[in-house]
Amino acid sequence: MSDKKFSKRRKSQRFKPTGGLKRKPLKSPRSEGDGREEMVGSRMMDEPVFAKTRHEKEISDAENEAFGVKPEPMEVEEAIPEKPKAKPKKIGESIKQAARKVISKVKRIIQGEKPDKMIVISAESLETRVAVMEKTKLEEFNIERKNQERIVASIYKGKVRNLENRLEAAFVDIGIEKNAFLHYWDIIPGNLDNQYEVVERKRKSKPRQTARISRKDIPKKYPVGSDIVIQVTKGPIGTKGPRVTTHLAIPGRFLVLLPNTEQCGISKKIQDPQERARLRDIIRSLDIPDNLGVIVRTAGEGQRKGYFVRDLSILIEEWNRVQKRIEKEKSPACVFREPDLIERSVRDFLTDDVGTIVVDDAKEFERIQESIGRVSKRSKSKVELYNDPRPIFDKYNITRQLENTFSRKVYLKSGGAIIIDETEALVAIDVNSGSHKGGKDQESTILKVNLEAAEEVCRQLRLRNMGGLIVVDFIDMRGGRDRNEVFKKVRESLKRDKAKTHILPISQLGLLEMTRQRHSESVQSTVLDNCTYCSGRGRIKSAITMSVEIQRKLDEILKRRKPEEMDDYQLLITVNPLVLDRLRKEDEDLIINMEKKHLVKLSFRAEPELHAEQFKIYNANTDKELVSVGERDAGD
Repeated sequence: MSDKKFSKRRKSQRFKPTGGLKRKPLKSPRSEGDGREEMVGSRMMDEPVFAKTRHEKEISDAENEAFGVKPEPMEVEEAIPEKPKAKPKKIGESIKQAARKVISKVKRIIQGEKPDKMIVISAESLETRVAVMEKTKLEEFNIERKNQERIVASIYKGKVRNLENRLEAAFVDIGIEKNAFLHYWDIIPGNLDNQYEVVERKRKSKPRQTARISRKDIPKKYPVGSDIVIQVTKGPIGTKGPRVTTHLAIPGRFLVLLPNTEQCGISKKIQDPQERARLRDIIRSLDIPDNLGVIVRTAGEGQRKGYFVRDLSILIEEWNRVQKRIEKEKSPACVFREPDLIERSVRDFLTDDVGTIVVDDAKEFERIQESIGRVSKRSKSKVELYNDPRPIFDKYNITRQLENTFSRKVYLKSGGAIIIDETEALVAIDVNSGSHKGGKDQESTILKVNLEAAEEVCRQLRLRNMGGLIVVDFIDMRGGRDRNEVFKKVRESLKRDKAKTHILPISQLGLLEMTRQRHSESVQSTVLDNCTYCSGRGRIKSAITMSVEIQRKLDEILKRRKPEEMDDYQLLITVNPLVLDRLRKEDEDLIINMEKKHLVKLSFRAEPELHAEQFKIYNANTDKELVSVGERDAGD
């Protein structure tokens, strides 16, 4: 056969797969529904410890069916080709990079300069607020009420109340209103998530051979009435109970302790190969007891071995206390409580780039110093006690910046604005150019506003702690290059977000779709209640609308009255004062015409207690209530 028939295509059009012909196949791509469900609530850590993505869709479907919730619409995520692996840095480059870090630290010490990042803590009797500032700008905000029980990431000794083999799930009583949902996949021992590099540890003795367990063995191993130790990965949301797992993890400052497994790993977010090799050696040198494993958190990058030894010792002591509680307590009981907001913030935010921690309570000041002293005595000097009579959040201009956190409209420096609407299904964010008129070059003006909005949107997501499905409507951009630039800006701004996110490229309509992991309820849900007046709609019927409804109802009553009621028929209508003002002024002629037409006397009385959408009609002769419209329940 001649080759001529197959050579008509030009060389520039020949098919060449990304990465070349020797490119390795992509590793197990995520299923379409994985991203959405993971965002709804998960372990309060930088990233999940154990791999769950393979069975996440199956677990989610079973959970929805168990609690009678309709499955959420699946998110379609475009396949993104793997990035080529970065070439290992040469030893000289690594040494230079480390030297630059040391020099910058020494300069700061000599010049007496402190890093720009600051943690401000306001501890009050009913709530605790923590703000993270960077150069006087609010970047992180968390709030915790004293009456809120910390369920997520806590460990419980529970009792199996029911087994649903059809759903392959168990329902566990952990001492709260709703039983926890435990899928069989969350009982079977799991491997580390692919975000961690697995490290083979040195062993003094041969590893114990444990009997393998399958899903079929679970009903025999954990029958109804048996005790089981689990950790909450997702708190109760709506009609759903909490979701739990037997894969335990106790986070520390630099390490995460993994009970009941001997796996060890290093976060792949630590990219320097020389640093990863150093951390591997540290893990292998640690004296880790049998049946325990550890992973190195991103905060461990660049830390001395002594810090890891101390962190491991603290975590092992904590686990020993948990084991004693498991043996002593009767189920259901909480055997390990996730630390409060102050302790978590110090644990997760106290890094080298934090210069000061300011707290306005003497007891919390001592507790923070004690907590920091167990890990790094040198860092105790960073903690300061605030004694000024002026509120601490006012002193650092946090109160004014927090006003935007509860505002629907957030203004940008350029004159544009973003409008945020948080609904049950999704968070909708609209970008407006506002007063920003960029002159002749309209495209550059739109790009500038969108880039500024992209950064502010990511900041507001962190401050408001909003999660689930998020749709951002940017100002329409004609060129694909501009859309890509804004998309890159969003992706770059999300890198500092500890919550896990999934993001899709901006569509031709200017819409960006993303999902964000929700650690807990949003700040708005925590601080604000739905308005009892408008029932959360944000709007009420206008006075003219109510006037129309009242006249319509009056016309209906007058047409249905009996012949014996024709003489001397009088009606009394009680309404909200705002509606009465409309009836007496603009619609007075219409009421007079109705009286003449139906030969009736209509009297109106203002009742301030009545809702603006409520009115009542009485027979004035008998005081009998004929109609009551818009009556609301007390809890509405």
